[in-house]
Amino acid sequence: MNSILVEKKFTSGRSLQIVQGDITTEEVDAIVNAANEHLAHGGGVAWAISKKGGPVIQKESDEWIRKHGPVTHAHPAWTSGGNLPAKFVIHAVGPVWGDGDEDQKLADAITGSLQAADELKCESISMPAISTGIFGFPKDRAAGIIFKAVESYFEKNVNSKLKQVRIVLFDQPTVDVFLTIWKNTFQ
Repeated sequence: MNSILVEKKFTSGRSLQIVQGDITTEEVDAIVNAANEHLAHGGGVAWAISKKGGPVIQKESDEWIRKHGPVTHAHPAWTSGGNLPAKFVIHAVGPVWGDGDEDQKLADAITGSLQAADELKCESISMPAISTGIFGFPKDRAAGIIFKAVESYFEKNVNSKLKQVRIVLFDQPTVDVFLTIWKNTFQ
């Protein structure tokens, strides 16, 4: 069972939450997959989403790559949710730590995911701590960038249908880091 740990309500009525739990069980319009540019869902969050969502997610991902080519940081791909509760999976490519300009690439991946959710007419979206696993992005730094990117998106897109963004974190060490940065950002 996923648990909401903290929530920030913005003046626009939109909300940002930190949730501890399993992103594959989220009952939202879309979940974000931390993907690689070729949408090969072989490890980490991508593997868990693909496994639980079923083979249709990888099949649709392969079709996307054939049609559009590799996915960029700023322009995520999307597929159906397959067997997941979410209707869509937005496949965001986060930066690999050490590749250069990582902060901007992560902000672009978050903003791109929110734009894709808007294009898909989503009201709710859940995303993991993109790039903080096997891509090695420092968790504290990622948390600040993610929070700022969501807040900035809400401020700049007043007509967005997106009402709720949930940052879904699985392990306690990541939760602890994100909560610390949350307190420094919003309290």
